[in-house]
Amino acid sequence: MTERDHDIVLFGASGFVGRLVARQLAQHAPSGTRVALAGRTRSRVEAVRDEIGVDWPVVVADSAHASSMRALAESTGVVISTVGPYARHGLPLVKACAEAGTDYTDLTGEVLFVRQSLAAAHPRAGRTGARIVHSCGFDSVPSDLAVLLLADRAAADGAGELTDVDLLVRSAKGGFSGGTIDSLRNQLRETREDPSLRKVAADPYALSPDRQSEPHLGKQPDFTPPTRLDDGTWVAPFVMAPYNTRVVRRSNSLLGHRYGRTMRYRESVATGDSWWSPVAATGAAVGQGLIGLAVGQPFLAPVVDRILPSPGEGPSEKAQREGHFRIEVRARTTTGARYRATVAAKGDPGYAATSVMLAESALELAATRQDGQRGGVLTPAVALGEGLVDRLRGRGFTFDVEPA
Repeated sequence: MTERDHDIVLFGASGFVGRLVARQLAQHAPSGTRVALAGRTRSRVEAVRDEIGVDWPVVVADSAHASSMRALAESTGVVISTVGPYARHGLPLVKACAEAGTDYTDLTGEVLFVRQSLAAAHPRAGRTGARIVHSCGFDSVPSDLAVLLLADRAAADGAGELTDVDLLVRSAKGGFSGGTIDSLRNQLRETREDPSLRKVAADPYALSPDRQSEPHLGKQPDFTPPTRLDDGTWVAPFVMAPYNTRVVRRSNSLLGHRYGRTMRYRESVATGDSWWSPVAATGAAVGQGLIGLAVGQPFLAPVVDRILPSPGEGPSEKAQREGHFRIEVRARTTTGARYRATVAAKGDPGYAATSVMLAESALELAATRQDGQRGGVLTPAVALGEGLVDRLRGRGFTFDVEPA
């Protein structure tokens, strides 16, 4: 492909997550990878560069100016964006990358932003070969790659397609993301100002490339109330499920429904099988509901801002190191076979582990750029697939699939 000044540009390098991703690139990018750091204020980006001890170029760029985003996109093969909320700041860069044939990755978990991205960039990116890959962190890499691995294992075994797939968060330790809270607040504001967007956000196939071609399976189980499963495990709603489930369904559709046209997919948090488990599940559901209600009310913003972290804030390095997650995904196939996938990693899911996932996603994009590549607004499973799985395994992540 056309030679660019840089292989990877990290936009938002001076933010909390941006700093973490910059460190990951400094430590793990192959020798000779031409990385640049970008942000709105040169002095702040230079401070990050000096802090991590690299001599990378600094690019001044502002998402408020389309010309700035165009110059940034044209200078590099891959852009990483940590500048959110993406619905407020992200679309100009996505459009510029689609136009320039530049690969792009970010951390969004915003349904409405990705819908905007599909409308504004998918056709053009398809023509230029730009791979626009949203959600390359805890949203939605573990979910998306686990289901891909399950479907491929079942197909390789001649066990048919997937039918019922349940993701259970077995354990997780980490802090709230200020950026996630701000993104949630922004999406709630959008749906309040334009009620028609509520239907879009609630559609289980909101991110599918061809809504009319999706199977009619009735109501999809995106929100799981406190429930006792067949094996006695109690589950509670998973705050990321309304977004992750739509990403997985988009992957299935982009892959020609390779997972299965009758696949029903849901995500939840396992609270155990003891006498206390239903209480914990109910408490988790109520707590999530109260947070959503509080974040959505403008008059409660001062209270929420005092309790929850602000954008750009995050846990200490010690807290990040001590975090972890372990996810189990159970699948049943059209032949009745059962499989189980496990995805796990050390590090705070929303920060330490996410910075690894985002950096490795960008490195995989940089390593696989070629003429005639499939472009468009894609997903981690479709754009990165087994290549990203191998990279993350090399970084200590667990991706296991076995018959259940």
